[in-house]
Amino acid sequence: MTTLRSMNLNNSPEESMEELREALVGELRKLNAVRSEAVAAALRRVPRHLFVPEGVTPEQAYAAERAEVTKRDEHGVAVSSVSAARVQAMMLEQADIRPGMRVLEIGSGGYNAALIAEMVGPEGEVTTIDIDPDVTDRARRLLDRAGYERVHVVCTDGEAGEAKHAPYDRIIVTVGAWDIPPAWTGQLADGGRIVVPLRVRGLTRSVSFQAQGEVLVSTGYELCGFVPMQGSGEMRVQVAVLHDEKGAEVGLRLDDEQEAEVEQLREALKRPRAQAWSGVTIGGSVPFDDLDLWLATEVTDYALLAATPAARDRGLVASASPLGTSTLLYGDSFAYRAGRPVPGKEDLYEFGAYGHGPNAEKAAQRLVEKIQAWDREHRDDRPTFYAHPADTPIAQLPHGLVVIKKHRRITISWPAHNN
Repeated sequence: MTTLRSMNLNNSPEESMEELREALVGELRKLNAVRSEAVAAALRRVPRHLFVPEGVTPEQAYAAERAEVTKRDEHGVAVSSVSAARVQAMMLEQADIRPGMRVLEIGSGGYNAALIAEMVGPEGEVTTIDIDPDVTDRARRLLDRAGYERVHVVCTDGEAGEAKHAPYDRIIVTVGAWDIPPAWTGQLADGGRIVVPLRVRGLTRSVSFQAQGEVLVSTGYELCGFVPMQGSGEMRVQVAVLHDEKGAEVGLRLDDEQEAEVEQLREALKRPRAQAWSGVTIGGSVPFDDLDLWLATEVTDYALLAATPAARDRGLVASASPLGTSTLLYGDSFAYRAGRPVPGKEDLYEFGAYGHGPNAEKAAQRLVEKIQAWDREHRDDRPTFYAHPADTPIAQLPHGLVVIKKHRRITISWPAHNN
């Protein structure tokens, strides 16, 4: 991460903050998170340092990739935060907010609502909601302090939206969501847009959905991570523990009613691992999150293998990831995506798979075949997300992976190619 330059000690405090905000905009432009003047102007005007917790320095407050936790639960797990400026700017660009619009933010913190208020201007209207009264009280206090008294702050369950100020031209969800409830689309103006960090098969993407009648169709998506939604819309990922000893933890993250032969897979992890390599390479700094999205749509029995660094260091698994690595379940065996440096090629890595269990070799080879198919057919593609009403017949849905949720049938559809 590029470090922002220190404040000029000869400047007044306000001039120093303006300098930091300008530096933040420049950094976010380099990261391609800021692409429009509307988002840049909002970032220049809103005093982010007023919304972060006490003890956070101005330089930290205006760091592009730094999120600040504002509340934790009794177990120390973050339940509310000021998201990283890069993520906030990215989602504002996805939303395409214009002057005069009505906007609902689901998941409050104050700062993002202030940015939206700058973008909609005096003729627009902003409502921000959260289920936690501590969060809304804090947001109200800080918004008032920063001069954004006209933002509506409401304590309510986000699943129900906020009907009082509807309809909304834009709805921006700033908590991780498993589904898209009817209240959100019901409170959306005709032709409106919803930007939501949607979780499908354990993977979260910030998807910008445009309403087309009762159907939502994506206009784009970005990799992101958020604290999960609370209340009636809460749906946590299930974790099947495969190993838990002295900090060396390994588990499978299962989502969307996925199942696994947990006892057999615990035994599989104890067996020596097999490996298979794909010949598919990628530069070390090149993102490959679309590969994981492809694997999630193409692997029928898909999961995410999460492991601690201690588990990796002890040789239980080859990689450590708290969020999880794409994994193919194969009955009593499994295989997960891996990578290795290419000899003689600086900063170039080859994708492969490590397998465990009686059918480790078959599982690893099958995962490698999926990686090769992505490279051959879809490496330069991006899929479209569709969200149809839950009662839509399967035959009427687009081609692709269909995930049936409570309120919606989500389809991830990759472009079809004639081979």
